[in-house]
Amino acid sequence: MGENHTHSMFERFSSGYYLGRLYVQPGQRERAAIARAAHEQVTEQLYTDEGITRTDLPLVMKLGTTHFPVTGAESVPADTLAVPESLVEETDIRNPPTLSEVFLAKAERARQLISVAEGLPGVSTGTGTTDDPFGGPDGPTGI
Repeated sequence: MGENHTHSMFERFSSGYYLGRLYVQPGQRERAAIARAAHEQVTEQLYTDEGITRTDLPLVMKLGTTHFPVTGAESVPADTLAVPESLVEETDIRNPPTLSEVFLAKAERARQLISVAEGLPGVSTGTGTTDDPFGGPDGPTGI
């Protein structure tokens, strides 16, 4: 029975996203990460494509206006999202770890986002146009 705990971490929000609440804190790594067990559970539950788990897709989350890939790491506590310091600075989080609303892109949306920004987790796409390669009209806004 206790296996579905992580599913309650995220609930359906829109056609492209799930909404979750995680404690966001600065991490010591360049990539964002959640607990490895949670990463595996979320991947299995949300990124299963006709019975095939797409473990080759990184989880893509959105905090504030920034999308970023999320990996799994043993060192991250449960219900916590460790993100690079620079990402925390871009949000309104002032006293981490703070329980924050985090959006998780659904598999189809994640695939689009990844194909748009081949150079993940690049802040710049190299074209010099924008700091946020994912900033599009179809992302959740006004939250």
